[in-house]
Parts: sequence; structure tokens; C-alpha cells
Amino acid sequence: MSEQEPVEGTAPRGPLRVFLVDDHAMFRAGVRAELGARVEVVGEASSVAEAVTRIAATQPDVVLLDVHMPDGGGRAVLEAMRRTHPQVRFLALSVSDAAEDVIGLIRAGARGYVTKTISPEELTDAIRRVAEGDAVFSPRLAGFVLDAFASRPDAPVADPELDQLTNREREVLRLLARGYAYKEIAKELYISIKTVETHVSNVLRKLQMSNRYELSRWAADRRLV
Repeated sequence: MSEQEPVEGTAPRGPLRVFLVDDHAMFRAGVRAELGARVEVVGEASSVAEAVTRIAATQPDVVLLDVHMPDGGGRAVLEAMRRTHPQVRFLALSVSDAAEDVIGLIRAGARGYVTKTISPEELTDAIRRVAEGDAVFSPRLAGFVLDAFASRPDAPVADPELDQLTNREREVLRLLARGYAYKEIAKELYISIKTVETHVSNVLRKLQMSNRYELSRWAADRRLV
């Protein structure tokens, strides 16, 4: 990947100081192990409140931020930190590539958005570029983000059916519509198969549908897939 001139500022000298925010301890441990000595992981948090306190204390260069967490998620962290700590840059790292998630995080102040399928080398490069001031997106999201902001400069129109689903139910629905089996969804989201089944049942009930094929069609119509 070729070097690019920084958009604003420059990367700090020495190893980049990175902070991890994700509510899954196993995922945080995996990211820490994969990054290895490439960066200095100065802290981690599993909730919004914990993240706000620890980011303020550690003053990292870049925060790797999950989109969905039980107590508010990445957007809540951004909104709490951006005014008091504008020098800290945020890179969303999520399983979700849904329009509302990407646009919401970027509007809240994230400098980039990559999915959890990214390789360790690509993630390290993304962290460096964000620290230098670049805007970074996973390849399949870059064109989508440009199109979304060009064609939908305002917030997405409210969808009463979609709004009744929780963030986790949307994630399960998205993967289900892509053809994932329950076992694969459980592995992707770090939850049990039983929990996946419960979420699917809840979605079917809320949307008044009877099978996954109807759900897949419904999700495709709303560009959630």
C-alpha cells in the first residue's frame, strides 16, 4: 500500500499508542495479540463509561472502537470524548457494515471505519493512517460512504419497522440474510447459538414474518445485507 500525505497533523514519534473498546474480552485479546509489537496497546474497555474514563486517563493516539455495545456503543463514546479530547482519533472496528452504522459513526467524529475481517497488517496500516489524519475505510465501504453522503446528506428517513429492532437483532438479521448458519452467526458475534435463536425469534415476531427467506428479502429491500 502506497504512502499518502497526511490530511492533518502528523503521526507521533515512537510506537503508536492504541486503546481498544469492545464488549467482548476474547475479541480484545485477539486484537491485542494480532497487533503484537506493531503498536503499544495502552488500555482497553468493555463499556461506554469505562471507555470514557480510561481514554481520558491514557490519552491514546488512536482508539479502536466497536459500534454496538450494551450501554450505547461507539457513538456514545465519540460524543462524550470529542469536545474534551479532540486530539484523540477514533477508528471504528466492527462486524457491521450497515449504512446507518457507518454514517452514524463518521458523523459523530470517527476518522475511519473498517470491518473485523481486516488483516493484522491492514489494521496496523489503518491505525497509522488515522493517526496521521487520513480517513480510512475498508475497501468495500469506501465507495458506499461517498455515495451515501452524496445522495443522502441528511440523516436516514425513519423506518418504524427497523427502529423496533435492537442493535444486536439487526446484526443477527444482517448475517442471516447473507446466508450465515446459526453456528456461524454465533461465532461471528461471540454469542451462543441459543442466543442467536432467541434473536431470530424476536425479529420474526416483531416483523410478523414466518421464516428466514422473508427476513432476507426484507433486509435486502432496506440495503441491510
